[in-house]
Amino acid sequence: MRSDQVSTPPRDLDRGRGPEDTVPPLTRIIRDALDRLRAFDRRRPRVWDTAVTGFWTVAAVLDYTSGGWRHTAHEDVTAPEFLVLLMSLGFSLPLLWRRAHPLAVVLLMTPISLVNVWTGAVVQASLLQLIPVFQIVLRFSFRTVAAAALLFVAPVLSGGFRIPSSWGQEVVSYVWGLVFVVLLGIAVRTRREYTEALVERAHRLERERDQQARLAAAAERTRIAREMHDIIGHNLSVITGLADGGAYAARKNPERAGQALDAIGTTSRQALSELRRLLGVLRDDHPDAERTPQPTLDELTPLIERVRRAGLPVDLELHGEPTAWSLPPGRQLTVYRVIQEALTNTLKHATGPTSATVTLTYSRTHLDARITDTGTGAGRAADTEEAPLAAQGIMGMRERAALYDGTLEAGPLPEHPGWRVQLRLPLEDTHQ
Repeated sequence: MRSDQVSTPPRDLDRGRGPEDTVPPLTRIIRDALDRLRAFDRRRPRVWDTAVTGFWTVAAVLDYTSGGWRHTAHEDVTAPEFLVLLMSLGFSLPLLWRRAHPLAVVLLMTPISLVNVWTGAVVQASLLQLIPVFQIVLRFSFRTVAAAALLFVAPVLSGGFRIPSSWGQEVVSYVWGLVFVVLLGIAVRTRREYTEALVERAHRLERERDQQARLAAAAERTRIAREMHDIIGHNLSVITGLADGGAYAARKNPERAGQALDAIGTTSRQALSELRRLLGVLRDDHPDAERTPQPTLDELTPLIERVRRAGLPVDLELHGEPTAWSLPPGRQLTVYRVIQEALTNTLKHATGPTSATVTLTYSRTHLDARITDTGTGAGRAADTEEAPLAAQGIMGMRERAALYDGTLEAGPLPEHPGWRVQLRLPLEDTHQ
């Protein structure tokens, strides 16, 4: 067969096919009928019990009226006619409670069975004892099953000792019937327990899936909140600095005021663009859209330029060879956001003549980012109304660092007034 003649199932035929479509029609019909019967039994159990009891009662009475019981009775039978009728009813009528009280039904039938075999009548309705025994196998422990089996077999064995000729005809057939019913009950019980375990497992997996979805949604909300905090906090701080500088320059140097307004416009557009990209994650009508904004270290220089235009002198120092290893985008985003948050906090909280220094140090195993400033007021965030926001920003930086097994320390400089943020981030690809 040529390669262009390989038989493949048509997509139009396979499309939309589920597990139900692969089930044979006859099997589906039988299964649906059984499901409806089980559902009706759950709604009205007494109806089904009455129907089963009525069926076997009629069969037992017909066996008595037709004289069928005489074909299994012994020659020296001593049971009168009315006693045979009572025994037939005694084996059939208690089946009404076979599911509610199966052990009590077996106990009730045991003396009737003893009278049955002792008189030699051996009515066929005595085999109905196997029905409550089956219910016991389905629901009770194996110790209870053994007790019920003993109650069923004991009268038959006693009759075998009284009438030795009944061993081959009755005792063996009763024992084999008991073994068959017990094995059948074990098989049904095992399958039922296995099905219940599968259903419970499916429910557990569904609950775990819902929990995972809720956890993922919470993590996504936290991530979006952290991104929005970084974007809005930084850009608004830059815009505020530019606006203050522009207002001051407008009185003496209109040209510098115009430059400040241009910088405000550029910063606002960049912030708006990042927010649109971030909020685009929440939309479902653009599956091919970029799912998350991912600034890299290549955008670190424009970030520092924006901070400088806002009025904070920033120096960037690089140590090591940043191109020697490929830093994954997630780690680059972490470094970028930490530097952005640290410079934003300096813009918002530092007082007095302030400058900042960003130092990136590449080693064979780690990337160290150190951001320091010379602003006065070591506890500047704690003494303002914006302290909770500053603490949230530091907590967000620590969370970002911990995401990649990194560490972050933030606090006042010990040697002179100022503030420092120290990030230590392991590289994903380490060269020995």
